[in-house]
Amino acid sequence: MKFVSDRKYADPGKAARRLMEHARAFEPVQDGRIYIEKINGPFLFEDKGTPAEYSAGLKLAIERGWLELHESGTYVRMLQPGADLFA
Repeated sequence: MKFVSDRKYADPGKAARRLMEHARAFEPVQDGRIYIEKINGPFLFEDKGTPAEYSAGLKLAIERGWLELHESGTYVRMLQPGADLFA
């Protein structure tokens, strides 16, 4: 008997794609910067993702070359492979 349903973003691939959708929806500012709160806020509060799902999705998006995280952690940049997801 299963009492708990599977989490929507338990798969890091699905979480990474959702983060990319949020990044695409935000208009980048100076040098293509997308402030990190513009992707983590909607993911955590609107999509009801957990912090673990968020960090796994972000890590996967960075590993796949979709996003580049600044060393300060305050913003990301969408790279060409990430932009190609929506082409």
